Amino acid sequence: MAVVSSSGSGQGSGQKKSGLKQLSTGQVLFNEGDTADSMYIIQKGQLRLYRPKGKGFVEIAVLRAGEVIGEMSYFDSQSKRRSASASAIMPTDVIEISFSALDKTMTTLNPWFKTLINSLVDRLKKSNEKVKELETNSVGYSSGYKYFQSGDIVKILSLLFLSFRSMGENKEGKWQLSFSKFKNYAVEIFNIQEAKLEEFIQLLKDEKIIEVQVNPDESKSLMTREPETFRIFQVFINTQRTLRDDKKININAKCERFINKVMETLDESQVIDGSVEVSLTKVINHFKEYNIPVTLDDFTGAKNAKFCGEYKMGDNGEIKTIFHLDYVRRMYPVIKFMNAINKVNEAKSQT
Repeated sequence: MAVVSSSGSGQGSGQKKSGLKQLSTGQVLFNEGDTADSMYIIQKGQLRLYRPKGKGFVEIAVLRAGEVIGEMSYFDSQSKRRSASASAIMPTDVIEISFSALDKTMTTLNPWFKTLINSLVDRLKKSNEKVKELETNSVGYSSGYKYFQSGDIVKILSLLFLSFRSMGENKEGKWQLSFSKFKNYAVEIFNIQEAKLEEFIQLLKDEKIIEVQVNPDESKSLMTREPETFRIFQVFINTQRTLRDDKKININAKCERFINKVMETLDESQVIDGSVEVSLTKVINHFKEYNIPVTLDDFTGAKNAKFCGEYKMGDNGEIKTIFHLDYVRRMYPVIKFMNAINKVNEAKSQT
């Protein structure tokens, strides 16, 4: 249940003490069909707007701080019902404004201004109705919520690769691309939600795949050493989408950590034809020494993905394997990137 702040006026009158509501991740603000008596301004966090479809849902938008939600019901004189559902995808604060308060504000407006507002709203409602009429079973929907769907990821990565290649400039070993141009293509032409796009760019920045440079004129540029990286990521994700679950490469965060530690312990001089024998026992002992809950079982994903050969046990009980270093080095950046995506999705998934 939403937490309502105790600050503000109206104490003892039976009215809400404040318009502030604090939502936890996954908490529903309202459902499609609910009676509507207020609108909301997002103070911080993010809300997703969606409509039920069969056993899943169709995502309409992701709204963030500064945006308004629930205002359309105020202008729906026939039903005053919510036309979609809304829930938080991270801890979110909203300011609730009752329709009765809006009524008082509307009465103070000049008649011509009220006519203008009502005309614009009426046009928007008609456009929404046409969109609903065009919606068919071919519309993509999800049965479980993911902030970054595979389709979103593939689309953005493909656009990054093509934009850097077609509009970017190679300066001193780095490719540079105008962020405003890229954003315009992504949002206006390819219909990528702005909130998701900017969060995706921040993820790439955190993973040191791109840099964001602020220019003297205060515009921004995206910079990367090799645009081909985006194509490699895109091909991998697109290929994974078509495979059965038992055929997909599944390297979770613990397995990624195990792989990283294996690479740290390698003796490069012993690498032969891209492979090297490693002691998994030494890696396990390292995690034990620092009380890190990573075990040999967490390396199973790497073994299933053919990153190494079968395990061998020596006379002293030491577990060894042949580690396919060249292959792992090619795959590791993709795995690290996908785990970063999964971390965001898990943080924003419904509870």
